[in-house]
Parts: sequence; structure tokens; C-alpha cells
Amino acid sequence: MRRFYPDMRRVAFISDNTYGGLSMHALVKKEMKKYPDLETIWLDGRTETFMEVSERMRGLPQNTCVLLGTWRVDCTESYVIGNTTYMLRDANPTLPVFTIASVGLGHWALGGYTPEYHAVGKDIGAVAYDFLDKGNREGMDLVTIPGNYTFDVKRLHEFNLDSLNLPQGAVLVNKTPSFYEQYKYWVIGVVSAFVFLIACFLIAIYYIIRINHLKHNLEVSGEELLVAKEKAEESNRLKTAFLANMSHEIRTPLNAIVGFSSVLVSDDFSPDEKAQYCDIIQKNSDLLLHLINDILDISRMESGRIKFVWEECDVVELCQTALSTVECGRKTSAIFLFETPVTSRMIRTDAQRLKQVLINLLSNAAKFTPSGSIKLALSIDKRYNQLKFSISDTGCGIPPDKCDKIFERFEKLNEYSQGTGLGLSISRLIVENLGGKIWVDKDYTEGARFVFTHPLKKKE
Repeated sequence: MRRFYPDMRRVAFISDNTYGGLSMHALVKKEMKKYPDLETIWLDGRTETFMEVSERMRGLPQNTCVLLGTWRVDCTESYVIGNTTYMLRDANPTLPVFTIASVGLGHWALGGYTPEYHAVGKDIGAVAYDFLDKGNREGMDLVTIPGNYTFDVKRLHEFNLDSLNLPQGAVLVNKTPSFYEQYKYWVIGVVSAFVFLIACFLIAIYYIIRINHLKHNLEVSGEELLVAKEKAEESNRLKTAFLANMSHEIRTPLNAIVGFSSVLVSDDFSPDEKAQYCDIIQKNSDLLLHLINDILDISRMESGRIKFVWEECDVVELCQTALSTVECGRKTSAIFLFETPVTSRMIRTDAQRLKQVLINLLSNAAKFTPSGSIKLALSIDKRYNQLKFSISDTGCGIPPDKCDKIFERFEKLNEYSQGTGLGLSISRLIVENLGGKIWVDKDYTEGARFVFTHPLKKKE
């Protein structure tokens, strides 16, 4: 009571003219001695009638809390019914009321410490039967009925009392049922319908996604068919161009070989002229052999039938050999340069194929660089654990739109220049088989620069 009303000055205790009322009166009188600062007002049914108690209730001052015991019999020994507690409540409804016997709980009292009532008479009867029938005195000791704190939530709200002041473990009555408790079956029905709708929605989403997936697959298949058709048409075009190109490329050296071979048997030419004709036949024979080797190489590489021979070799020496080979047979006045940070570097590679790439790139540079310089640069990229080769020239350069197509088969920047258009395609296949990449440096503007890489260590 003090926890809820710290300014309380007096306690009015109501008890009736019964044994229970007498025992509660004695208990309260004993306990109130512990609170000398509180005044006790006794509303005693042994000396007062119900009407007198009601009248005194109306005159109780402020800062008074009512403690309710039992009320059944007054001093006239008249037994009153339970609704008298409602009349007592209406006599002074503003006073806070607490109970120690569950009287008034649920309509008048805020709460209190009440016994946990059960079938006490049945227990007493069982003990009496055992004693009378068997003379068994066990179980005849005094039994204390346990109690618990019980409070009326509705009344607490009416008096604006904070539920935080309730004792721990207090039982609450007159609680407003939760929304779920009030509409349990409605909630279950709505939730079931919602779950059903969600399930239908998910099933619909699943089929929509599946249909879209199938539609996407059809579109992709259509695009792949279109790409395949375009590739087939492109292959047909390339085949036609290849046949026409090969006819021209093969016929040119063959005509020179056949023509100058017939001239050699004639006696109308001097020895110096015949030596010059022999040189022309030799060069055209080499050109024809190179052409046939290119065709065989790309055919074997694309079919996977070519084998690479891995061995240890000095890459610096290999670069110098390739540079000397192209420089000796050069048809240009450009200066050949070689740049390397080391004098020797051993790597595991196919030396012949790597030299073939270097010669192809250097020969292309010499073909399109009549003057200026051609530089072969070798560098070590420790970050990616690879070698980087670059062949730069000061020639005509490569248009930006041709930088990616230049590595395709039979692709030639100048249709009238000598060659099959297979050299760069073969070079790309070799570099990729060696574990590297090849590309055109689009940032280089002084001519053309081809760059390719080679791992420092062969990946098993």
C-alpha cells in the first residue's frame, strides 16, 4: 500500500462479526504496531451495523487507504449477501481499497495478498476419517494455506497506478484480452488465407520466372543460331577470299619459278644475269614454302595436332637470333634495335615456336616500315611473373577499328601486299599455347606496336 501511496497517513480496516473477522482484526492490530506513524481506523462489524460502517466510509479523510477483511455478519448478527461490498464501494468510491481475504477483488479492491483457496473441507474430512477409522494422527498438524499477490488491472488503470510498483510474481485479473485472444479464430482464418494467397503468388512467380527463363533460352538460342549463321556466312566468305588469295599467292611465285627456270636453259643470257635469275627462283621458292608451312601450321594448331617441345633456352639469345634473321633478309632501310634489361635469361619454352612468333612480328614490321626504326624490347614483369615482348615500328600503323580483327585468319590490312594473312593468327595461337597473351598497343601512335607475354615458369 505504501509503495503505491507514499503519502498515506491512515489505514481504515473493515472486518465483520465472524471468527474470520476476529482473527483478521487481531492480525492487523498486531502488524500495525510496526507502523507507529500510521493511524488505524477500525470499522468493526462486532460493534457497528452495516449502515453505520457505510456512513463512516463516507466520512473517511484524504490520504486514507482502506484494508478489507471479511464482511458477512454485523453486530446484529444479521447475515448479509455479497453485494453489500458494492454498497460500501459506492459510499466512497475515491478511496483506494486493498484486501487480505479476496473480498471485493474484481470490482472494488485494487488488489492484495489473498489465500489460494482450494477444497479445504475435503482435506479436513480426509484427515478426520483417517483418525476415526484407523486412529492415524498423521496429517493433523496445523496447515497454513499459501497466499499470493493478486491485483485488478482495470482498477489500477482507474486509479492511474503504475504497474511497475507491483510485487514480483503478482497475479493480474480483469486484464483486457489481447487482440489475438479476442479475435483468435478470425486471425487464424485471415492468416491462413494470407498464407494461401502468398503460396499462390509464389507459385505464380515461379511459373512466370520459368516461362521468362524458357523465353530467354529461346532468345539466346535464336541469337546463337543467328551468330552461327553469320559465322557460317563469314566462314564461306573467308573460304572464298582464301581460295582467291591462295590462288594469287601461289600463282605469283610459281610463275616466277617456272618462267625463270625456262630462261636459265637458254644461252642468250650472261652468267651474271643467270645468277640473278637463280636468286629470284630461290626467293620465290622460299616464299612458296613459307606459304605452305603457314597453311599447315594453322591447320594443325586449330585441330590440336601440333605438339610443343619444351626445353630450357636463353630468351635473350633467342631474341638476338630472330632479330638477326629478319635483319639479314630485310627489304627495308629501317634501323633494327634491341632493348633488354638483362644479358641472359633462361626460361622453359618451345624455342622454335617462340622464335617463329618473333620473326613473324619483326617481318611484318619490316614489311610496313620502309624507313625509320624497328625495336624489339624485352622486359621482366615480376608482379605477374612473366616476360613481356614488344615489337615497335615507325611505319604506317594500324587503324583502331582493325586492332582486334588483325589476329583473325586471312585478315590483311592491304589486300595488295604480299602474304596470306595467316602470320598473326598463327602467332596468336602459338602465344596462347605457350601460356601468354598477344595484343596491339592502341596507345602507341608513332606506328604499330605488338605486345605479347610469356610466363617465367611453365604451368604444368
